[in-house]
Amino acid sequence: MSFLLPLLLAISSFSFALGLTLPLVSLDRLLFFTETPSLMSIIFGLWYDHEKLLAVIVCAFSVVFPAVKILLLHIAAFRGKRSRSVILLGLASKWSMMDVLLVALVVFSAKTSGLAEASALPGLWFYGTATTASVLASVMIKK
Repeated sequence: MSFLLPLLLAISSFSFALGLTLPLVSLDRLLFFTETPSLMSIIFGLWYDHEKLLAVIVCAFSVVFPAVKILLLHIAAFRGKRSRSVILLGLASKWSMMDVLLVALVVFSAKTSGLAEASALPGLWFYGTATTASVLASVMIKK
């Protein structure tokens, strides 16, 4: 059982990196236009379209908070339960699922609006895997 925590941390880190860079969804508009944005391309697109506040919010909840949580998991696993990282981990964990909810809402709104067909791509699955692995690792560290 001692191998499970390092394995979950490795899966979480690796999947998070892939979840940021691989395409999240496929949006098919009309018959000819298909977009497959990654999370990073969405953030950069918002920034360049002068939606800087929205870009910062999406980046904070989808990149920064999950990255901090994964980093704190690594520190807590290395130092043990008595470190400050366990307390900070509790704060970061409260915000870690908002990013998955955000992507799910985008897919849902695209499908229900009738303007586009949306389907999940590997980036979303890796992102979800990173979230799940970090939650499981967090539970193991807290016990």
